[in-house]
Amino acid sequence: MQNNVYFFDTTLRDGEQSPGATMNLQEKLGLAHQLEKLGVDVLEAGFPASSLGDFAAVRTIASEAGDMQIAGLCRCLESDIDRCWAAVNVARNPRIHLFLSTSPLHMKHKLCKSPEDVLKMISAGVKCSATCTDNVEFSAEDASRSERDFLCRVVETAIKAGARVINLPDTVGYAQPEEYAALISYVINNTPNSDKAIFSVHCHNDLGLAAANTLAALKVGARQAEVTLCGIGERAGNAAIEEVVMALAVRRDYFGLSHSIITEQLYPSCRLLAMTIGMPIPDNKAVVGANAFAHESGIHQDGMLKNRETYEIMTPQSVGRKESNLVIGKHSGRNAVRSKFESMGCKLDENQLNVLFEAVKHLADCKKILHDDDLMALLQEEIYRIPDRFRLRHVSVQSSDAGGVPPAAAVIMDVDGMEKSGAGFGAGPIDALFNVIAEIVGHETELEQYSINAITGGTDALGEVTVRLKKNGYTAIGRGAHPDILVASARAYVNALNSLAKHEDEDTLLHVRHTL
Repeated sequence: MQNNVYFFDTTLRDGEQSPGATMNLQEKLGLAHQLEKLGVDVLEAGFPASSLGDFAAVRTIASEAGDMQIAGLCRCLESDIDRCWAAVNVARNPRIHLFLSTSPLHMKHKLCKSPEDVLKMISAGVKCSATCTDNVEFSAEDASRSERDFLCRVVETAIKAGARVINLPDTVGYAQPEEYAALISYVINNTPNSDKAIFSVHCHNDLGLAAANTLAALKVGARQAEVTLCGIGERAGNAAIEEVVMALAVRRDYFGLSHSIITEQLYPSCRLLAMTIGMPIPDNKAVVGANAFAHESGIHQDGMLKNRETYEIMTPQSVGRKESNLVIGKHSGRNAVRSKFESMGCKLDENQLNVLFEAVKHLADCKKILHDDDLMALLQEEIYRIPDRFRLRHVSVQSSDAGGVPPAAAVIMDVDGMEKSGAGFGAGPIDALFNVIAEIVGHETELEQYSINAITGGTDALGEVTVRLKKNGYTAIGRGAHPDILVASARAYVNALNSLAKHEDEDTLLHVRHTL
């Protein structure tokens, strides 16, 4: 049995299903480039049949990928498979990843199919996929609650039809490590043609066991781990790539497994994700949290001073926790700015560099020191944003605790290229600002979430605001960063409105296509 583990990253597909983790095309492209730099073997870029936006994102990522395999998810339906192949076939190494439920619960209540019908669908779906490419993965959804012997028949059928990777997911995070390892081992040892496929695991974190279950499966023969950055994903999330990778690295004596992940890119990758989706990495997060290498206890500090290995099983440098010596400020030149962003894993073309260079100069006039996170915020604000239908120009807000004087806001912005302005009042300054913007653009939305976070320390820190708006059952996330938190709030609100408008445009286009 080979000793190499393949890492299949699904941050852009399953991870994006995490509430509030929606990403636009530019943000997905930025993360895809970073994941390739991290060294993942397979990147699941999306579910092409789910929407026009997902199809476009998968196809764009596939066209720009290097040697990394690009997978698209699809159901066991010919129409889904065709759509998936149309999206990924521009990649150097495309993969079709199809799935179907195999547990009694799912087959009876979700599919309304008999086990024999499910086997026929698997055979037909995999054979259809294999006519497009020999790189086909099949996932037996809810495998951990499937009957073992039926699961062996499922796997045998999929391999016989042409699947070269078999995924046995713990879809609802139900399994316990020893139990899950026993299931994986049973299927490998009791499926006649199991030697013709690589076995994969995809574990959810509903009971906090995703990484433990993944590692237990790798120990008994699974050789592909399906993971996400920071463990984001549906419900409680997935196995975190940084936890699985470092467990294999630190305990190589126990697992005896190798992989192609560049561990020094783990922290930069997780930080880029956190900045992209506006969810800070928790301080106590294993491997990449701010406290992962902090020691407060006097006994621990004493031990650390004598020998770091007394209380540290890995070094901050081994996961990429290091500060750059290149300081960016108002006197920095264009090449220094380019080098700085490249050191953070961001490839910029000339137009993007020009935009960021001007933004850096403007911010440096307001702040004495620009931290890496400040620069990442500029990247999100200036580059990784969808084309604007609504663009904010200027805001002015007045607020006072004097009795009877309500907070007031005045806004100037562009709407479809036309300058518009307005003014109004609110219960507070943010309420006044959002009321005026909503009136100008003519959108009635529901504000589901508003959060603000200081990106760096100090009173001159950039404020990063995240808002979640809902309209007609669809939610959109907007983020904005600025030293003035009112400006950051207005930018976040307008960015969310742009996402809603883009979604409405796609819906209209989809409706037109369906009626043709």
